[in-house]
Amino acid sequence: MPEAYIVDALRTPTGRRKGGLSHIHGADLGAHVLRALVERNGIADHEYDDVIFGCVDTIGPLAGDIARTSWLAAGLSDAVPGTTIDRQCGSSQQAVHFAAQAVMSGTQDVVVAGGVQTMTQIPISSAMTAAEPLGFTDPFSGSEGWVRRYGAQPPTQFRSAQRIAEHWGLSRADLEAYSLESHQRALRAIEQGRFAREIVPLAGVEHDETPRHTSLEKMAELDYLFGCDRVTAAVSSQTCDAASALLIVSEAALRRYGLTPRARIHHLSVRGDDPVWMLTAPIPATAHALKRAGMTLADIDRVEINEAFASVAMAWLKETGYPHEQTNVNGGAIALGHPLGATGTRLMCSLLHELERSGGRYGLQTMCEGGGQANVTIIERL
Repeated sequence: MPEAYIVDALRTPTGRRKGGLSHIHGADLGAHVLRALVERNGIADHEYDDVIFGCVDTIGPLAGDIARTSWLAAGLSDAVPGTTIDRQCGSSQQAVHFAAQAVMSGTQDVVVAGGVQTMTQIPISSAMTAAEPLGFTDPFSGSEGWVRRYGAQPPTQFRSAQRIAEHWGLSRADLEAYSLESHQRALRAIEQGRFAREIVPLAGVEHDETPRHTSLEKMAELDYLFGCDRVTAAVSSQTCDAASALLIVSEAALRRYGLTPRARIHHLSVRGDDPVWMLTAPIPATAHALKRAGMTLADIDRVEINEAFASVAMAWLKETGYPHEQTNVNGGAIALGHPLGATGTRLMCSLLHELERSGGRYGLQTMCEGGGQANVTIIERL
């Protein structure tokens, strides 16, 4: 089977809610990373085959196929198409999968996989509540089949995070200690310039705005979220504004354009789990991926698992036994933010650069997604 290669990976900084990137239109935020990607690599813009973007809550400025709009807003060739996909939090990780699969099938040679989200302008779950004036309060409760199978109460990520904490015996103090470590790792990474190669500054924002100088004492002052008794904002991912993108090409494109690959896509898979538990799927999905790839976690040098909530990553660590010191080593979404549709390729940018920094060979990325799903991607640094 033909191989798919990662040639470049970049992102904007993560702009905190109402921060330095909050005023930027989604198309211009996406355009920024696309323009930089094209400028940094020796491929004429009209020779790109497709642009695949992840995005959630695609209403208002994010509607109308934001992948295509971002490419055009970047001033790039109108001959190049774009498509926007929604696998909830895993949308741009799925964009990587679709891009790699297009290359591996032999039907395309040069594909951009990325994502964009402007969570200040379009708050989380806007698409779910947009139809309330039409009589739909949520996507689930009106379905007879859904209610018959899962009950009348719509699933929520907060109840899932609480349920996971209870099931795996994680106290509020445990979750807050993990979260503090995420912030400390991110701040250390910024101080040491670890993100410098992957970030393309924008609007005067040169570094991620989201990591905080916090403490366990400050975290202990926060109220619980939505009826939970362990989950607070301190142990949850931050909403933010960001865009990210990868350039994925075939071996033929490497030769044609004289490109140097930085990594090879080694494995791609996606699996589902109970949608009411919602956030547990990374655990069985990781086991499935390793079995399909003929690998064990001992082969993996670095892991990025999205910190939607501290309990998600901590449960994965407990179940797998993988070392925390090799997981999210430069901080996770609790510190760096979770810009929904852009998070998958944000994680992939950081995973690739961390493998290069540390000299590791294999990196594994996974994340929980709405509907009880999880993508797993394994890359090999070259």
